Amino acid sequence: MNPYITTSLFDLFKIGPGPSSSHTIGPMKAGYHFLKECMGLSRDILVRAHRVHVRLFGSLSATGAGHGTDVAVLAGILGISPESCPPGLLESLAAEPDREHTVDLGEGRAFIGLKDVEHGPVIHDYPYSNTLVVELVDQSGQVLHEKEYYSVGGGFVQWKGWEAPVLGEPVHKYRNMTELRSIVREKGLNLYEIILDNETAITGCPRTKIIGELNTILDRMEESVRRGIDRDGLLPGPLKVQRKAGMLWQRASCLPDGPDRFLTKLNAYAFATAEENASGGVIVTAPTCGAAGVMPAIVYAMRHDLFIGDRAIREGFLAAAAVGFIAKHNASIAGAEVGCQGEIGVASAMAAAMLADARGNRSRYTENAAEVALEHHLGITCDPVQGYVQIPCIERNAMGAVKAYNASVITAGTDPYAQKVSLDAAIAAMAETGREMSCKFKETSLGGLAVSMVAC
Repeated sequence: MNPYITTSLFDLFKIGPGPSSSHTIGPMKAGYHFLKECMGLSRDILVRAHRVHVRLFGSLSATGAGHGTDVAVLAGILGISPESCPPGLLESLAAEPDREHTVDLGEGRAFIGLKDVEHGPVIHDYPYSNTLVVELVDQSGQVLHEKEYYSVGGGFVQWKGWEAPVLGEPVHKYRNMTELRSIVREKGLNLYEIILDNETAITGCPRTKIIGELNTILDRMEESVRRGIDRDGLLPGPLKVQRKAGMLWQRASCLPDGPDRFLTKLNAYAFATAEENASGGVIVTAPTCGAAGVMPAIVYAMRHDLFIGDRAIREGFLAAAAVGFIAKHNASIAGAEVGCQGEIGVASAMAAAMLADARGNRSRYTENAAEVALEHHLGITCDPVQGYVQIPCIERNAMGAVKAYNASVITAGTDPYAQKVSLDAAIAAMAETGREMSCKFKETSLGGLAVSMVAC
């Protein structure tokens, strides 16, 4: 494993369906990978293929139904990748639980339905909490091909025997914020220049292509806000949660210009994307699906309320990526690993850094804004009620966006060198807290609000 950060921008920011990067996008990618691997099997094996079975373990099993895991892995096995998934597809698959689907294997075919997705033990011996095992079997049940997959957070997928892909060496080598700060100081570069240089070196893509893809990501974020504001009614699932983004937007339009109007709009933006995510709509992981409403809320506010130009937003976005990279490298961005502090907490830190940088502040202010936002999310558990990314997840996106905005305000008005807690220290605290946190508070819906709300 490369000791330096080599994550690509477009591994961290992925377009795909909600409601969970680890429970929806990851399993969909695993299913899609299994399909492609099966299509490469010999004809002798493929002509015997009959069914595909899936077993879910850990929090994929505990909360998979509410997170759309069953239909996501089904969609992947049917040949749908996250980036090609149309809005509403997962909802339509879930609406036909008894339907048998044909899997085209090229030289053969197999069948699969939602009944073939089995929920196994929450506590298990696999190396990662979010594990799924996919099997291709013949009519007698004999396994023709099997693969063990791990959804490791943020939509990233590994498998048994997985080896990290060979990537280019980063131009600017860093492992944490301290080392990144040294590069800024010694080379006189801005954060966005460092991230762009590394992205080009790691992926081999020219800057023009990278910027074009960044623009697409930003546009998709804005689209998710607009779609969410325009929709009303109840979110899918037994909780009967009412969409609030449109209500908040209407409320904001009735308020006079001032802080209440701006905050109400900011909340509406975050609710909008979080509600889209909860309904299986297409969003951008930032850094995860569960936290997908935080950065789009700040992006939308920067464009439409703070009137910050697109170039400054792009540069701020790259500063946000640096924060996400460091958090992922030194702790985790997965709720199943460290709780919600790794999802909403990191998203809030990224959004705070983005706004601070886009407003023209020096990198030390940007780092401090990220630290303040993360520090005040430390210890937050991931306890989705009945396994749905709705309560408390949607409101947490709004709180994360507001904290991000406030963190950028606090740090911009103070001496940047008087900051006592570094971003690296906050990330280390998050990692330690996550290690000590009981598994019942890490995306399993076995503790916290998921239990107390049901008991009331």
